[in-house]
Amino acid sequence: MPGLTFDGVSHRYGAVLAAEAVSFTAEPGETICLLGPSGCGKSTLLRLAAGLEGIQEGSIAIGGRTVAAAGARTQVPPEERGVGLVFQDYALFPHLTVMENVRYGLPGGGGREGKWRARRILAGLGMTDLVGRYPHALSGGQQQRVALLRALASRPRVMLLDEPFSTLDEHLRHEVRMETMNLLARNEAVTVLVTHDAEEAMLLADRIMVMKDGRIVQDASPEGVYAHPVDLFTVRLFGPVNRYGGTVRGGSVSTPLGPVAAPPALESKRVNVAVRADGIELRDLASTGEGGVRARVRSVRRLGVWTLALMTPRRATREAAGPAENGEPVSIQVRLPGMASIASGDELALYPRPEHTFVFPAGSGRA
Repeated sequence: MPGLTFDGVSHRYGAVLAAEAVSFTAEPGETICLLGPSGCGKSTLLRLAAGLEGIQEGSIAIGGRTVAAAGARTQVPPEERGVGLVFQDYALFPHLTVMENVRYGLPGGGGREGKWRARRILAGLGMTDLVGRYPHALSGGQQQRVALLRALASRPRVMLLDEPFSTLDEHLRHEVRMETMNLLARNEAVTVLVTHDAEEAMLLADRIMVMKDGRIVQDASPEGVYAHPVDLFTVRLFGPVNRYGGTVRGGSVSTPLGPVAAPPALESKRVNVAVRADGIELRDLASTGEGGVRARVRSVRRLGVWTLALMTPRRATREAAGPAENGEPVSIQVRLPGMASIASGDELALYPRPEHTFVFPAGSGRA
């Protein structure tokens, strides 16, 4: 039986279309990530699933039961949907202790059995020594854990997480993400996570649904979305890209990174070429083979995990100029792992990897 189903759901806030004809099905135990920039409709879908917004078009079902339907005017109250919700700001009750906040997620507080269950849940994350503390005495990571445990306490059919890690610092964010993933793995609930962080989506999701302007533009596994993005918008979600325009001639398009193969259907058409900054290999000029492009390093920035280099190709044709059409020099971004040993002024050969190079029809943005 499906855990969560959206069928033709659309929603407006005045003249703004926040969700347009959204349809998908998620199975129990599956983790879905809604990935996209702010304002694309991700949180609206969560609010509709939770019952915090009345449905305008389409229907929503949880565990095979319709909880919202526009035509039938069905609107099951939030507390009767079997949904757990964790907000970005955690929304803990400041006048309740950790124990009382977690027990609040149980019907009627759960009585003596509820207290035992809440203590057991808290023990699972090593938080039994915090049961008597109030939210203001907790760190951001501890508050996030309490909010998550409160939502899980009632064993919901659907867990809805609205950017729950965005306020944590990077080290703590990684730690709490992993704890959350382990907790959810022991749960049979559908999990829907809203995020604008592609790395977070790749780490936590079984499926990623890329959202743009209220629509789901791609629904696939993390590997599928990364390796086979459907448009330029999706490519850009996963890090910096080099974008160049050109016309396909003889099965390829000329770019500052050399000729790029294009599908036969795009012959003689204007296209956009996107090459990921971390999809370019650098080689010494002595080892340059066929297909490499000679370029000079203009600047280098070392960020620990990554080294970012800005490079200028030695030659760039007018056809492949792209950003150079305004008189500025053609630039190529390269992102290398670790503390790469390159310096400004170095001349190297660039080889774009085919699996990180994408061609889209100009104007449509679609593959």
